[in-house]
Amino acid sequence: MSITICNFSNVYENQPFMEGLRLSGEATWIDCSDIPGTDCYCDDEAVETIRRRIADAGIKDADGIHFFDNGNYHYMSKIWTDMVQEPFSLVIFDHHPDMQEPRFGNILSCGGWVKKTLEENKFIDNVVIIGVADHLVDEIRAELSQAGDAEILDKVTFIRESELSSSSHPIPQRRIAPTSLLYISIDKDALSPAYAATNWDQGSLDVVTLKEIITGLATNHKITGVDICGERARDFAGDKFHTVQEADSLNDRINRELAEFLQNL
Repeated sequence: MSITICNFSNVYENQPFMEGLRLSGEATWIDCSDIPGTDCYCDDEAVETIRRRIADAGIKDADGIHFFDNGNYHYMSKIWTDMVQEPFSLVIFDHHPDMQEPRFGNILSCGGWVKKTLEENKFIDNVVIIGVADHLVDEIRAELSQAGDAEILDKVTFIRESELSSSSHPIPQRRIAPTSLLYISIDKDALSPAYAATNWDQGSLDVVTLKEIITGLATNHKITGVDICGERARDFAGDKFHTVQEADSLNDRINRELAEFLQNL
């Protein structure tokens, strides 16, 4: 799989593997750091600018591995999946459902991109979200039902964080429509802080389980694209789990591990 890196906060400069991909030309580097209106919310003008820069980089489809910074930019998964032009299922690893209504009109947001994708993408069969905090599943179900959007939930399967803690974790293949095409989006905040340092509260998924699930999916489906986000925040100054240097080292290590794993599927 080819690799594309969309830079928003310059955090990859502090990760030797990621910076090496940029300097060596092994990855397509798309600089988005100068585009206004992109942090958490992405306005229409910013969306068009991002799409134009992807096209200017010579990218014509959603194939490959896409890195795009911290969780504030997870809406990039909608921009990438908009490029898929045949039926597909979307599998997301995330500690949050990302299905909330935006605070400002119908704007694309990191917290609502999944719902917007379901509403606007005619090719999407269904969505499986893996590792969501249990209480957030209950909250979003109630919220969408009260808002009259219950039909959207018919296309969504949640695999709760608590389900992944069992020795026999759920096999999402059973919950995916029988389509040959699969798109995977990984927000590293689904992972335990032992594996990544992100800018949102994190779950407890381990990397072995993450790889096992993806390997199982790859045996029965063609994977067209994979997104990876969940870097530390731009202004991260350390927390109870990591110093700044530890966070960058940890994220660099998991980014390398995931890139190499996905390229060898």
